[in-house]
Formats: sequence, structure tokens, C-alpha cells
Amino acid sequence: MMDSLKSISSQQWRCLFAAQLGWMLDAMDVMLYAFALTTIQAEFDLSSGQAGALASATLIASAVGGIGFGILADRFGRARTLMISILAYSVFTGLTATAGSLVELFVWRALVGLGMGGEWSAGSVLVSETWPAEHRGKAIGFMQAGWAVGYILAAILAASILPLFGWRALFLIGIAPALLTLWIRRNVQEPEIWRTRSNNNVSGVAPGITELLQAPFLRRAVLGSAMTMAVLFAYWGLFTWMPAFLSRPIEQGGAGLGIVKSSAWIIPMQIGAFFGYTSFGFFADRMGRRPVFAAFLVCAAILVPMYGQLAQQEWALLVLGPLVGFFGHGYFSVFGVMLSELFPTHLRGTAQGTVYNIGRAFSALAPYTIGAVADSSGLGSALGITSAFFLIGAALMFTLPETRGRDLHQHI
Repeated sequence: MMDSLKSISSQQWRCLFAAQLGWMLDAMDVMLYAFALTTIQAEFDLSSGQAGALASATLIASAVGGIGFGILADRFGRARTLMISILAYSVFTGLTATAGSLVELFVWRALVGLGMGGEWSAGSVLVSETWPAEHRGKAIGFMQAGWAVGYILAAILAASILPLFGWRALFLIGIAPALLTLWIRRNVQEPEIWRTRSNNNVSGVAPGITELLQAPFLRRAVLGSAMTMAVLFAYWGLFTWMPAFLSRPIEQGGAGLGIVKSSAWIIPMQIGAFFGYTSFGFFADRMGRRPVFAAFLVCAAILVPMYGQLAQQEWALLVLGPLVGFFGHGYFSVFGVMLSELFPTHLRGTAQGTVYNIGRAFSALAPYTIGAVADSSGLGSALGITSAFFLIGAALMFTLPETRGRDLHQHI
């Protein structure tokens, strides 16, 4: 396997690094809000439902951004679109620090979502089209692993900045990823498969949503969207509220660790997530996308209720944390690889962005739903709701074809 990896060119590695770093910094910017959630709730006097609704606004906007940027990626290129999306989420994260009212906070978080959605749509297609079929799952796994690193960075920044300087200073740090666009512009080329298709498209007209709604793509788009809806509801319901669950007092249904200590508990969880992302790619390239995906989701569905009910057992949270991170995140790698293998080049950005972000739009209900249930039943119990959605996602995966080893240069 290592010998075959030696054939990967420097340009292929640069494409992977650009997408991975963009996704890592995307995670950092987005998760800063999760760590500041309790502090923002107190300053603006928000209920858990209202605080969750702000996270939902980001997810709804990210769905719009993901679909829009996916269309732009087909028309103008994967690398160009990636740069614009990174610039968007960076600038608007920094501007979140200026919010003086709930309305302003809502606007800035929604605008962050536009760039957040666009980064994944452009970056995942860039990697999928650049890397060969036998290593595509591994490459996407490494790209997705950037999320865990970004999550850890957010935890470290929250622990060091939030108690001393407050949440506004924390968000100002979020503008830093904009510098990455300078490196991408100089070092990352568009995939050859996209350039060839673009050169042959003499009309200059990119395909749109209408083609996706026709045979043979409609069935795959509908089933893929249903699967992403279930899984992303589970993911965002769980991990938007995870920092708040760990830091919130026990009498309010949390683990009672406080902001600084909860950040320390998040780090081993995200180390587990890193290995989940990367190992998923190896398993999926060897055993297939569907069985590995389902196995990860079933394990997550079993672990989450256990974790939520152990709020008073710090040692148990520390032991189970890496496992929750491993299985609760690792399956994400399938979205970038399998969705790209279900659709042809000329429609890939549009299709992948649309299918994934329909699921993300639905998942916007999750932070609000978990927050509203937490107000009456406690946060630990509320998190257990996500298990049902993990299991639904596992079942829906088997309605889609197995795509392991598919050549993206072939028309589907």
C-alpha cells in the first residue's frame, strides 16, 4: 500500500492539504460558538432553545451555501470556489465579535454558515477528483480528519481565551483562516478531470438542479438526501451541545466540569475522532462504503445514551469520550467519497453539494430540538435522542449502491 502511495504527485498532496486545512479551520470557526454557548446564553439571557436556534441558523445558511457553492464549483472550478468559501467563513466569524444584539448575532452566524457549507462542497470534490479510486476513501478520510484537529484548536482557544478575555476576543481569532487563501491561489490547480470537461463544454453553460431532478440521478439524490438528513441530525444534535453538556452544572443535566475542564475532556474525544476519520477511509477502501458506514453508526447509537447518562462519573466520560469521538465522527468520511462516486463530473459539485446540504438543512432542527428537550428533561437525556437518527441513517445507506473502486472518469 505504501508503494502505491508513492505514486501520488505533489499536486495531489497539495489539493488534499488545501481541503484538509480549509476544513480544519472551518471546524475551528464553527465550534468556537459551541464552546462560547454558555457564556453567550448568559450575556443575551437566552433559553437553551434560543441558543440552539442560533446554531440552527448557521446550519440552514450552510445548506444554502453548500448548494450554491457546489453549483459554482461546477461552473468556475473547485479550487477557486474553495478560496471564496474560506474567505467568507473567516471574515464573518471575526465580525461575530461585533454583535451587540440577538439579531446581529443571528445575522453573523448565518453568514458564517454560507462559507462553512461552501468549503465542504468545493473541497471534497477537489480531493475526490484529484486522487485515484484505490486511495480515494483514504484521502477523504484524511481531509475529514481536519475537522477533529480544528475542534481541538477551538477547545484550546476557548480554554485559554474565554475565561480571560471573553467570547468576543475568541471570535476575533476566527478571521485568521483567510490567510490560507493566499497559499491556495499560488499552489493548487484545478483537477485535470474538471479542466477537460470545462474545455469540452463549448456552450459555457453549467448543469443545474434540473438535471439532478431527472433520471438516472433523481433516485440517488433522494435516497442520498434522506440518509444525510438522518445522520447529520444526529451529528449536529450531539456535538453542538457536547461542550455545553460537559460544562453545565449537574443540577441542570450537565456533567459539571466547567469551561476549562470540559475543554480538556473534549480533546481526547477529538483525538478519537481523528483516528475515526482516518481509519474509516482505510476500512472503506478495503471492505466497501456501506458496511463500514453502518457499523460506525450502530456503535455510535449504542455509545451516546451511555455517555449522556454518566454525567456524574468523570472517569467514565473520559474513558468513553474517545470512543464517542471515533464512532460519532468517523463515518463522515463517506459523504465526500461515496457521493462523488454516485454522480458524473459535469454534475458532481452540484449533486454532492445539494444532497449533502439538504441533509444539513434538515439537521438545523437538531440544535433547537435538543436544546428544547434539555430545558425540560436535562441535557444528558436530550442527547440520547440522536441514537435513533444514527440507526435510521445506517438503514438508509443500504438503499444506495456500493461504489468502492469506481472510476470517476467513466460516465455513470
